[in-house]
Amino acid sequence: MDTRPLFLANWKMNLVEAEVTSFLTRFIPLAPPSTDRAVAVAPSFPSLRTASILLEKTGLEVAAQDLCHEERGAFTGGVSAAMLVAVGCRYVLVGHSDRRQIWAEDDELIQRKMRAATDQGLLPVLCVGESAGQRQQGRTAEVVEKQVRAALSGIPLDEENPLALAYEPVWAIGTGDGASPEQAEEVHRQIRELLQEIYPGRASALRILYGGSVTADTAADLMAQPDINGLLVGTASLEPDSFAAICRCPLGSGPP
Repeated sequence: MDTRPLFLANWKMNLVEAEVTSFLTRFIPLAPPSTDRAVAVAPSFPSLRTASILLEKTGLEVAAQDLCHEERGAFTGGVSAAMLVAVGCRYVLVGHSDRRQIWAEDDELIQRKMRAATDQGLLPVLCVGESAGQRQQGRTAEVVEKQVRAALSGIPLDEENPLALAYEPVWAIGTGDGASPEQAEEVHRQIRELLQEIYPGRASALRILYGGSVTADTAADLMAQPDINGLLVGTASLEPDSFAAICRCPLGSGPP
């Protein structure tokens, strides 16, 4: 089971294919060795193959930002897990707050996407997190637990392609005001305890990433926390130098 800390760039709907090529050409020489950490980029669907070709034999990997919950059929605009595997994807984001909010994806659909990913050997990164209102109401633990339990219901833990999670408080995404390392660690610890209940004896090896206004200045303090095993990076991943600095930050103790 791969337990290396994971640094994942989520480019969202940014960077056309030529820009992806330019980014990766500049980033590859700056990237840290893959011996003690995993690094992946998640471009938009049209650039996945290009990214996969450019990253071949570099130790860097490709992620997709989403997938369809079905294998094939009349799902206009859908991209299946098998299609993602075919273009070289290793990871796929599932349940990102953008998908939950803008596309109204619910827990049932997210669980089906988790199943679709694992069935094809993709490593899903399940995104969970609370809104500002829910945090103010003191409901963070409740909301996150509900999201985790629903998404992982009936999902086996594949030792070869283990799932990962990403805690991304909605109130911190793209705001420039991320959770403090202590705030993030508190929720990560709760998620770890929940995973221990769902996957007894194996939760300590699962990676839990933090995402939400991550920068090169905050990366090291976040990674120093015992239950933070990687970073899901948005805006700061759009520049090669910035993302490389984040990926090269000192590592903490790793999975407890």
